[in-house]
Amino acid sequence: MRVIRVLAVALTVGIGMGSTAMADGFKDCTKLDKASWKPAGDAEAKAKAAGYEVRRSKIEGSCYEVYGVKEGKLYELFYSPEDLSLKHTIAK
Repeated sequence: MRVIRVLAVALTVGIGMGSTAMADGFKDCTKLDKASWKPAGDAEAKAKAAGYEVRRSKIEGSCYEVYGVKEGKLYELFYSPEDLSLKHTIAK
């Protein structure tokens, strides 16, 4: 029984580490305090101005993460809430 328990714990830890490694989120956009961030809607407006159809947005770490579609393809756009500069883009 002890061997099975040890194996189960090892698998659980391994799966947890694997899912963290598989995450493709970009999380470091600014060190500025949240009270000084520009509004999240401004990041969505930047994405729309760049030709994306915005589906949703959220805060990921210290970034605004905007999900948008352009030319039929889904993208994740990561904006700095400090100056709304585009820090990272992931095509899905």
